[in-house]
Amino acid sequence: MSGQMIAATLFGPQDLRVVEHPLEPLAPGMVRVRFGAGGICGSDLHYFRHARTGDFVVTSPLVLGHEISGEIVEINGAAPGLGVGDHVAVNPSRWCGHCARCLEERANLCENIYFMGSASKTPHMQGGFASLFDATPPQCFKVPFDVAYQAAALAEPLAVSLHAVARAGDIRGRHVILFGAGPIGLLTMLAARLAGCGELTVADIAAAPLAFARSLGADRTVDPSSGDAELQGLAAGGSLDVAFEISGTTAGLAAAIACVRRGGTVVQIGNLPGGQIPLPANAVMAKEIDLKGAFRFGSEFGRAVDLIVSGEVDVLKLMTAERTLSCAPDAFRLAADRSQSVKVVLTAD
Repeated sequence: MSGQMIAATLFGPQDLRVVEHPLEPLAPGMVRVRFGAGGICGSDLHYFRHARTGDFVVTSPLVLGHEISGEIVEINGAAPGLGVGDHVAVNPSRWCGHCARCLEERANLCENIYFMGSASKTPHMQGGFASLFDATPPQCFKVPFDVAYQAAALAEPLAVSLHAVARAGDIRGRHVILFGAGPIGLLTMLAARLAGCGELTVADIAAAPLAFARSLGADRTVDPSSGDAELQGLAAGGSLDVAFEISGTTAGLAAAIACVRRGGTVVQIGNLPGGQIPLPANAVMAKEIDLKGAFRFGSEFGRAVDLIVSGEVDVLKLMTAERTLSCAPDAFRLAADRSQSVKVVLTAD
């Protein structure tokens, strides 16, 4: 199959265009997927706004998109368990499988990883917001035909949240606080519930995401920017065992460190600004806090797919709007407005 495809391509800050790209013949050992749906992620929005996310800087046109699903339309070579016509959730990670980190079963830290829609490598690995895109067979997780493409696409952010909760250790019965009520924050809330956490508090500086968190079952919501007395009381009382920082802000990280109890755990999920940032390191030392990073996911992707297929996690509760792929620039502008949207999902034209 050759010809043309369309793809949501970033050329610079605020310069996202849906343009045609030449479609090359499918390479040996690859699978070609027709776009079904794709979720717009916070890192996609960072790229859209600034042509960078954290320390990853866009230096050449980049097709965005890593929360993706679709239909297999072509296979070149062996693809055990997969066939043309199958619907798949696509893991955007391509791990090498042989480096030291892969052999330690920490494939998310693979020393040779390529990640779809990311500027972490040069040349960049193109993403899946394209009418057709290619993947390796291990990236493709078959889903039943009655599972919506929109739900299958959200296996990726659910996997991020499952990995973050796993990094926190045993949280059964623990009082958990999450800083940031965007899509990853809300999915981390659901993942923490699955892991058996106790009381669950969600902190954000915007009213609309907090209301959404309450609708999904948060026990308490607080606004740390307002000097919330309830949050101050929780911190002073030493009842907050585990904090997940998801906002990707230095203020969020400082607040997480400040409010978690002595001997507690802070997990950093949000992508913080690039370069050096101020950190209340003395509090980490004096309170003997376990400060952990959580980067993407490993085997959790398969579990995320299983949870969605079984209906145990209804990821579509987060979806607040759909737009077609050809309307991607407008969809990104909508997704950037937290007062108007939680999760915007692109669908095929």
